[in-house]
Amino acid sequence: QVQLVESGGGLVQAGGSLKLSCAASGRTFSTYDMGWFRQTPGKEREFVAVIKWSGRSTYYADHVKGRFTASRDNAKSTLYLQMNSLKPEDTAVYYCAADPGNRFSVVDREYNYWGQGTQVTVSS
Repeated sequence: QVQLVESGGGLVQAGGSLKLSCAASGRTFSTYDMGWFRQTPGKEREFVAVIKWSGRSTYYADHVKGRFTASRDNAKSTLYLQMNSLKPEDTAVYYCAADPGNRFSVVDREYNYWGQGTQVTVSS
């Protein structure tokens, strides 16, 4: 089992940058594919990015491709999401999630473990 804690959210102006972190407890972080998702009130949670357990492969949703970068430091059991050129439509609660099945998935129900989320607000 792994516990996840996100941090780094906040208020930023459009065009600005934020870097989210997701700290994991337990010794299994390095063996799990990790995903980032986001959710706004009244909407379903949507996929943002996924990174293989090795860190060698990533995949992004079209609406963040070229602006967001997922990375991980397995020695520190930490996942990151660098967000650049932020837009007001990026405003959401951002969640990290772990998939012990290593399916490199974009589907939230395939992730077993979730953090509590961190709020990102982008002002216009």
